[in-house]
Amino acid sequence: MRRLLVSFLGCIEYSKALDLQLRLLRLRRQGQIEDTLLLLEHPPVITMGINYHQTNILVSEIFLKEKGISVFPSNRGGDVTYHGPGQIVGYPILDLNQHGKDTHLYVRKIEETFIRLLSKEYSIKAGRDPQHPGVWVGDEKITAIGCAIKQWITMHGFAFNINTDLDHFRWITPCGIAGKGVTSLQKLTGHSFDLSIVNQQVVKHFADVFAVEPAIMDKLTLTRMEE
Repeated sequence: MRRLLVSFLGCIEYSKALDLQLRLLRLRRQGQIEDTLLLLEHPPVITMGINYHQTNILVSEIFLKEKGISVFPSNRGGDVTYHGPGQIVGYPILDLNQHGKDTHLYVRKIEETFIRLLSKEYSIKAGRDPQHPGVWVGDEKITAIGCAIKQWITMHGFAFNINTDLDHFRWITPCGIAGKGVTSLQKLTGHSFDLSIVNQQVVKHFADVFAVEPAIMDKLTLTRMEE
């Protein structure tokens, strides 16, 4: 079974995480590193994907600045989304030549990861929307997915709402989808969660779905990989 290197980065600025992904993508393309999964949180930030429409940010830049929320362009797919504390963000750097070489299959596998996690760990029934990527509980999205694939190497990935402040989503039209909502594990269960525990659950189910063996990588090892 192939290994998956996993690194827990804590809270990291979006721009720094993007730079890290780009460096790791280059190394993965060159065969210098194995498949890697970064798990982290971001300070409050609104990111704009390649299909971004300006009208999907519903408040002014001044308002967002006053609230301490930055706005950042991104090369991922999709429209506008929000990242913030209490949300597990995952950036898989995978060589899809080893995982089916199929973009739609890759997205389905990410969705399957969270459908299984929610069912097996929390007895929550989640599913897919045939029109919109992501994982849904009813008409509310709990996991957003936005990917970029460069020469069959993946970057960007998913955002799983755990203790996320859902009020911040009111300032955007999430993923450009009107008429649907956003939810979180906290909203669905009525209590907050230790993200370190949920991170481990994400690793477990991601590894099962992608048929890989996770190997935890500390920050020092990750830093050396970047050099």
